[in-house]
Amino acid sequence: MTPQQPKSILAALRRGLNRLWSFFRKGPLDDDLNEEMAAHIDLATEEKMRSGLSRVEARRQAMIQFGGIMQAKENQRATRGIPSLDILVQDLTYSWRTLRRDTSFTMIAVIILAIGIGANISVFSVVNTILFRPLPFRDPDQLVRMGPITGNKGGMSTATYSSDAYEVFASKTKTLRDVMGYFAFSDRDNVRLNRGGTPLPVSMIMVTGNFFKALGVEPSLGRLFTAEESQKNARPVTLLSYPFWQRQFGADPNIIGRAISFGNTPVTVVGVLPENFDFGAVFEPGAKIDLFTPVNMDEIREEGNTLALFGRLQPNATLQQAQGEVNLLFPDLPGSLKHPEWKPGYTAGVQTLKDYVSGKLRRSLIVVWIAVGLILLIVCVNLSNLLLARAATRRKEFALRSALGAGRGRIIRQLLTESIVLSFTGAILGLGLAYVTTYYLAHKGSVALPLLGSIRVDGTALVWTLLITMATALVFGLIPAFRTTGKNLQEDLKDTGQGVSEGRSHDFLRSFLVISEVSLACVLLVGAGLLLRSFLQVMDVDLGFSPSQAAAIKVDYNDGNNADKKVAIFQEMQRRIEALPGVESAGISDNLPLDRNRSWDISAKGVQYPRGLLQATFVYIVSPGYLHSIGMRLAAGRDFTWADGPKDEKVVIINQTVARKLWPGQNPIGRIASAGGDDARVIGVIDDVQTDTIEGESGWQMYMPLSQQGNDGAQLVVRTKLPPAALASSVMTTLRSMNPAQPATEFRPLQRLVDRAVSPRRFFVLLVAFFAVLGVVLASLGIYGVISYSVTQRTKEIGIRMALGATAERVQFDVISRTLRLAFIGIVVGTVFSFITSRLIASLLFGTRPTDPITFVGMVVLLGSMALFAGYIPARRASRIEPMDALRLN
Repeated sequence: MTPQQPKSILAALRRGLNRLWSFFRKGPLDDDLNEEMAAHIDLATEEKMRSGLSRVEARRQAMIQFGGIMQAKENQRATRGIPSLDILVQDLTYSWRTLRRDTSFTMIAVIILAIGIGANISVFSVVNTILFRPLPFRDPDQLVRMGPITGNKGGMSTATYSSDAYEVFASKTKTLRDVMGYFAFSDRDNVRLNRGGTPLPVSMIMVTGNFFKALGVEPSLGRLFTAEESQKNARPVTLLSYPFWQRQFGADPNIIGRAISFGNTPVTVVGVLPENFDFGAVFEPGAKIDLFTPVNMDEIREEGNTLALFGRLQPNATLQQAQGEVNLLFPDLPGSLKHPEWKPGYTAGVQTLKDYVSGKLRRSLIVVWIAVGLILLIVCVNLSNLLLARAATRRKEFALRSALGAGRGRIIRQLLTESIVLSFTGAILGLGLAYVTTYYLAHKGSVALPLLGSIRVDGTALVWTLLITMATALVFGLIPAFRTTGKNLQEDLKDTGQGVSEGRSHDFLRSFLVISEVSLACVLLVGAGLLLRSFLQVMDVDLGFSPSQAAAIKVDYNDGNNADKKVAIFQEMQRRIEALPGVESAGISDNLPLDRNRSWDISAKGVQYPRGLLQATFVYIVSPGYLHSIGMRLAAGRDFTWADGPKDEKVVIINQTVARKLWPGQNPIGRIASAGGDDARVIGVIDDVQTDTIEGESGWQMYMPLSQQGNDGAQLVVRTKLPPAALASSVMTTLRSMNPAQPATEFRPLQRLVDRAVSPRRFFVLLVAFFAVLGVVLASLGIYGVISYSVTQRTKEIGIRMALGATAERVQFDVISRTLRLAFIGIVVGTVFSFITSRLIASLLFGTRPTDPITFVGMVVLLGSMALFAGYIPARRASRIEPMDALRLN
């Protein structure tokens, strides 16, 4: 760099800053300029007056001598400001005035844009939160999850590990810096908060002592757990979630160190977790966890597989290295497992925590993202058609500007500026729409999607808004701008009135845009139709139980280890509940289908099975009457009775799948099974029940009597002839009469379990269906706009035809047939693309083929009907044209 170069750079910067400063001080600078020019003219006038001229003549000659005042002002402004910025401001001002004059068009365009852009911002916010945004932990890319990655058929028991397995992983791993986990079988509302009055049910999760530290979560108040607090006989401590702290303790900063009572146990609060930490959003979607306690490995050692495990990679370790190490360590695990015979279904994969949280949703989210992108394309096509029609009414304006010297580029720039103004106005409204939508989704608790509660319109979404707003403006503005200025505008000055044809090429372009709209709507309709059909197929799945007219409530009895007393209480409770008016039957189970589950083992006694035949079996501890209360069907044998006591022969009820696998072609009733480590006689067979998911296989299931097995939890299921909500009060009163400490637990309909299980699929189906309906409506508006405009343009022609004898029916037929021609071409093109794109969503379908004929036929009928309706209105208007009125048009 030469010595002169820094000076020249500084000089250029100084000039730039001066110009920028002058741009924002145009008013004062213009005033100074006016004063200077007036002073100069006054001085020249006085000089000429001294030569003997009158004041009027002297001023006239002074003005002639000075030259053009406006030109002088423009020249001076060009030297002091930023001309391109000045022109942009002028274009924006002119565009705004022009759009304000055409209020109806502007409102329609802005509303359409707001819907299209707002929907895109909302969906992007969902996609960004679930797929792209890092998890809210320190170095989230290093976090991994251990467990089966695909093909898990054993429920939670085969997706979790024993405390022995945890200790092996934690002590021998070289690729993982930390191994942590949580007790995955914690029931919701599993402890009672005693603060005077009715005990409040709260949700507690037991976590390993290093859980929060390994995640990188820092408490907002107090501290995290220490290693000693995870040891046996350690003092009970707890960490509160931020919402629970605020809701129950009024954000009391003195809560640290206080003992609060959960059930009969005082627990010391050692900290409050940060506001942005939401355990359920990441690890168990839909769950609201109130507090955390350290898990004691010795206390859960005999409970089998109960820990969901996670880890943090060493800084230089890769996922593949971690997987290789787990593969080497895994053969040592079965020997330390309570049920090593499950090894074929008990695998250990390693995946990133991000993939575990959102990987299953990736394809569904991308489909929704594509759907909303198609909506924006339809919006652009619609607006292009509207702008083409609007430009046709402004031909003389553009011709006049061209005659005054405006070049084609200047007019194109003006038209694009109007498009940008429209697009940004629509984007502002769309942002408001997106804020409302994302707020609603973030607070909608019935959808079990991960991270849903943290969805928001953030800075990334605003950048995305800016990009799609500019892209939208260019897409819908370019074609009309180039089309409008692509001919000799001055020829338009010779046109004198309405009815001048714009030519066949212009008509072809508008028709092409309409065909594109119909094709895009066709793709959306087929996608939405396939997903909707799949959803209906899911809802038609035989659950194996009947959730309607049934509800459940968690009952809480803690009578120590006196099993006989507990059974007697449950028997009395069931008797009293069944005596309530409107109650058809009642029963008790430790778990409910589609809720929590656990797996034990079962086999026919004395039979050696080949490796891999036995599967983890879902086990439920139930009371007599439970099978009827929940609506399960007994296919053979009998139900449990209270006579199946603890000292009697152990009995078990199995499902059809277990019966077929263990005793193929034989009657299993009366056979002896090895169930959960004990011999038990099979007394009944029930139809298969969907216990884990609705869409998957029902799996192996067995039911054991409450009177012969201890149970950790108790769900009272009531079947009623009344609406379940009508029984809530009387059921609670009865429970309180037996146990005043019964928590105020919700009496929840079983249908809610089904709704929660299908909520992700319903969420995506509703989104795509909404976009499909929106696409059809926009396409119909596009057809209506083109046909209506065509009728207006052909008013004179139609009038002449009617004067020559054409009937109103004939005119209607011509207009409608053209409408249907456009729709037909669009449907044909759209059907071809739909056949291609439907393959992309094949993995999301259930019980429906990508080429489902009902969906395709339905799409053709719906789009054809909408096109017919959209064309009928202008056709009817055309048939009412008076020939004489049309001929008078000029």
